[in-house]
Amino acid sequence: MGFVESIGRYRVGRTIGAGTFAKVRLAVDADTGATVAVKVIDKRMVIRNNLMYQVKREITAMKLLNHPNIVKIYEVIATKTKICLVMEYVSGGQLSDKLSYLKRLDEKEAKKYFYQLIDAVDYCHRRGVYHRDLKPENLLVDNQGNLKVSDFGLSVLKKVIQHKSYDGAAADVWSCGVILFELLAGYLPFQDCSLTNLYRRISRDQFVFPQWLSVPQKKIIIRILDPSPITRAKISDIFDNKWLQDHSNPSARIENDDDCDVIEEASTDSDSSHNTEVKEAEEMTAETDRFINAFQLIARCSDLDLSGLFQEQKTKLASPHPVQETFDKIKVAAKDVSMAVKRMNSSLVEIQDSKLLPRSNLDLTLSAEVIKVTPAHCVVEVSKSTGDLRSYKEKPIELAQWWTAVCKLI
Repeated sequence: MGFVESIGRYRVGRTIGAGTFAKVRLAVDADTGATVAVKVIDKRMVIRNNLMYQVKREITAMKLLNHPNIVKIYEVIATKTKICLVMEYVSGGQLSDKLSYLKRLDEKEAKKYFYQLIDAVDYCHRRGVYHRDLKPENLLVDNQGNLKVSDFGLSVLKKVIQHKSYDGAAADVWSCGVILFELLAGYLPFQDCSLTNLYRRISRDQFVFPQWLSVPQKKIIIRILDPSPITRAKISDIFDNKWLQDHSNPSARIENDDDCDVIEEASTDSDSSHNTEVKEAEEMTAETDRFINAFQLIARCSDLDLSGLFQEQKTKLASPHPVQETFDKIKVAAKDVSMAVKRMNSSLVEIQDSKLLPRSNLDLTLSAEVIKVTPAHCVVEVSKSTGDLRSYKEKPIELAQWWTAVCKLI
């Protein structure tokens, strides 16, 4: 294995995965000889980027979980410069790697993986843990061909959710639906060059089934990808679905809570509602680098970077509130930092620094477009409307204060 150093009682070898602030390395327990994976996190980088809370949250979440389809954490070792998570080693690699060369799975294998995924997600939710980053790259396959959910770095615990309207369970279920679609179709249901168009595709339920999907497969996907978290299938509905019941393994999962709502399966077998923009499957997979996909959307929802405004691009923020409530919060945020808001139409407002209003030649106007994603959620896109950005590049205090205020309220 080529061991080069030791961390505690673990002899550490080659790197098997890497991220911005961490590397996953293969290691052996010197006491037992067991192979493990060690996630080595750069403590200084984490502190510098204010991510210590996120790391602690990942550790807390993983310690709460003990399920055959979830990667286990054995212990945490901290040094002056590193935080090391000693975890179960899963030898089969990422599910995304398997998809990259198979493109799509046969029904039996797809159903097996999906069942194990839903079972693991159900277990997490019952313990108050929402993953928030479910995608094939975070799903591993062991040497027995079983699925293992990994990477809880973006997870959130129920007790720390600040927004009452945030439904972590429904968000995870939606991600599972995207994964099921990709397993069976070989491409993602939602992707677009424009983030705005991507949101609209999702909110309007615009995706195209390949011709080889069966009616039962289409029905379960339609239920799970429902853009409304209220009417979207619950995990109990998914387990009760006839298509999935063929793979049912009651001994492997926890019984459902008595108060789970059961929604009848959709009766439609028509593709008409999803054929607004019909494309061949091959076209959907071509030139994917140009597209933003459904999994990237999840990560981008938490992006609060202001740099886009100074490059005359758009800065985006997900709002867990209806459109009108989001507009109200934008107005309150502007008032708090002495900025003026003017409603332009049903989806657009303009924001100006009230101190600059009399001096039109120095005026900078920002546009904030509020895009409805679901009845209870929307996206705010902020961009320069008129004026010169140079004054804000030199001293962007008012803009930063307004944006910070918006983020706090939303």
